[in-house]
Amino acid sequence: MNKLLCTCCAALLLCGCSFHAAGQSIIRRYFEYILLDTTSAAQPKFIAYPTVAYAPETSFEFGVSSVLVYRAKKDTNNRLSEVSSFAFITLENQFGGYIDHALYTHRDRFFLLGQIKFQNFPLSYYGIGPEATSSVKATIAATEFRFRERALFKIVPSLYTGPEVDLELMRNVRFDLSEPEGFEFPMGSGGFTDLSLGWGVVYDNRHNVLNVRKGLFAELAWLSSQPTWGSTFSFHSLFSDLRVYRPIGEKNVLAFQAYGQFTEGTVPFNQLALMGGERLMRGYYLGRYRDKQMIASQAEFRMLPLPFSKRWGLSAFAGLGQVAPDLNGFRIDRVQWSAGVGPRFLLFPKKDIYTRFDVAFTSEGYGLYFFIGEAF
Repeated sequence: MNKLLCTCCAALLLCGCSFHAAGQSIIRRYFEYILLDTTSAAQPKFIAYPTVAYAPETSFEFGVSSVLVYRAKKDTNNRLSEVSSFAFITLENQFGGYIDHALYTHRDRFFLLGQIKFQNFPLSYYGIGPEATSSVKATIAATEFRFRERALFKIVPSLYTGPEVDLELMRNVRFDLSEPEGFEFPMGSGGFTDLSLGWGVVYDNRHNVLNVRKGLFAELAWLSSQPTWGSTFSFHSLFSDLRVYRPIGEKNVLAFQAYGQFTEGTVPFNQLALMGGERLMRGYYLGRYRDKQMIASQAEFRMLPLPFSKRWGLSAFAGLGQVAPDLNGFRIDRVQWSAGVGPRFLLFPKKDIYTRFDVAFTSEGYGLYFFIGEAF
């Protein structure tokens, strides 16, 4: 289902006149802190803001998002690290939250990249395979905990390697079926534990992960899940991710990403390659298409900022992707597309960080996304 996510900050600003003087002063100082960005480039910057969302399976959702950006030892020669978080609760008593991070230590000796997520939240399930129906086959109610971390150390400048771990616990799983007759329950439908261990190699010379103007990111990682160390199923996954950023003129950027996930073995439904979401193949619900193999790519042209503005920008993007049961299952006629456009606002001028509001279209509909930082 499409979900509209929007900030309440503007609403608070419009309603500020009804507050007493002290409240007005607090709100005014907060907006000045955000919009004026008076801190130096070396100082950390933190912002928190309320969000409201709506989807039929959740009713209204209320949450709080935050982002912290900083440089190790406040040294502007170090790369910009970021920690973002989101917590929510819905009128249907569903709740959850996550913390994403990309952290660089002093002189980039270590690079920590990962996510922690917990949610008691419905998932729309369309089936498995490139020809999955466009209607929701089931709504999956479950309690999910996921932890993925890459702990990488520098070999030579910009080249890192190190262990990776992916832990997922899926509990209290319940499938609410729209058409029970003939439904095939996927692997892991009774709940599962997955602990995947592996190793990765990353080349990364980006200086600002939230808004890359020039650079290259490349990752190749292999993970294995085995009952020997506590996993319910046995399977292996290979991940590849290539991102290229090229400046066009003084202010514009052309960005490109190619992503692949290739899995073999007995794979639970939520460890399959999931197409969609707010980052890659925007416009599709995350998991609209899922299978053991996936390849996808996207390109984006960013005008940051626009020629006639100091703080407003614009991006246009397009993507192609597909899933398949095996490497021989990829076919031209199964390729899915997405495309869209979205304004940008320069939130932290001294750190060159924008907010994005994307409208993405697909052959099946559209999606709306609001986040701090670019999609990739």
